[in-house]
Amino acid sequence: MGYVLKNQCTVFFFSILFFLYPIQTSANFPYIDIYPTDETIKIRDPLTEKVVKEFERDDLQLTTNFESYKHNIEKWATDYAKGYKKPMILDRLSENGEVIKGKPRITIDETSLIHSILELSFSGGEVEIPLIYTESDYNPSDVPHLTEVVIASYTTYFNSANTGRSKNIELSALAINNVIVGNGDIFSFNTMVGPRDVTNGYQEAPEIIQGKLVMGIGGGICQTSSTLFNAVDRIGVKTIERHKHSKDIGYVPKGRDATVSFGGLDYQFKNTTGVPFVIKTYYHPGTLTVQIRTSQEYADILRNEL
Repeated sequence: MGYVLKNQCTVFFFSILFFLYPIQTSANFPYIDIYPTDETIKIRDPLTEKVVKEFERDDLQLTTNFESYKHNIEKWATDYAKGYKKPMILDRLSENGEVIKGKPRITIDETSLIHSILELSFSGGEVEIPLIYTESDYNPSDVPHLTEVVIASYTTYFNSANTGRSKNIELSALAINNVIVGNGDIFSFNTMVGPRDVTNGYQEAPEIIQGKLVMGIGGGICQTSSTLFNAVDRIGVKTIERHKHSKDIGYVPKGRDATVSFGGLDYQFKNTTGVPFVIKTYYHPGTLTVQIRTSQEYADILRNEL
C-alpha cells in the first residue's frame, strides 16, 4: 500500500514539473526563444540612417581561412568607398563680400571601417560608417582681400545673336562667379553649375555630340568651361579631368577646350598653387571673361615662385 502511494506521489510530482516546464522540441528550444542571438554585422550610413550592407557570420571561414574572410571585407569596403565620395561644393562670395557656405567633401575612412567590421566578426553588431569631412582650405581672415589682384585672365567671343546659346553661357558663367577655391581644393564644373535644364533657365542651342552639331538644352556652356580652363591653366593648377570636343570649336585654340555634360564629362582641377583664389566671370553680349583673383600678398608669393 505504501509502495503504491509513494509511486502516486512521484507521478504527481513529475506532472507538476511537466506542467511548469513542458518538454521543448529541438526546433523550439527554450533558450533560443527567450534569448535570441543575432550574429549579423550590419553596416549603417550615418547620413541616411539606412543599413547598406549585412554580413552573415561564417564560422567555417572565420576559423579555417580568416585571411580570405578579411580580404572579402577589405574588397567590399574599398569598392563601397569609391562610389560613396560626396564632392565638395565650394564656398562663394555674395555681392556684398560675405561668404556663402557650400558643403564639405565627404569620404569614407576605409581603415577604420574595415577594423570595426573585423572587430565584430565573432559577435555581430552594428557598424556606423566612419566619415571624413574635408572643408575648403582658406583662412576666413583672407576673404576681404581675395579679389585684390588679377593673377590670370582669359576672354572668348561668341555670336550674341544666338540668344539661346548666349543665355546658356550667361547662366553657367554666373554659376561659377565668385567661387572661392582654397589651397588643395578640387573644383568640379558640373558640381558647381548643376543640371542644365529648362527648370534652371537653360535654353535650346547648338551643341557638338559625336562630331555632329545638334540642338540641345544647355548648348554653349562648354564655352564657359573652356574659358575657365584657359584662365586657371595660366597659374599652373593641376588638371584632374578634361575632355576635348570631337571637332574644332573655334572660340579657343585647337586642343585648348574643355567639353562638359551634366552627369557625364566634367572639367575638374585641383588648386596646387599653394594659395586660395577667387573665380570672377564677366559676361557681356558677345564676350565672356574669366579672371582669377587673389590677395596682393598671395600674388606676390606666386610671382616669386614662378
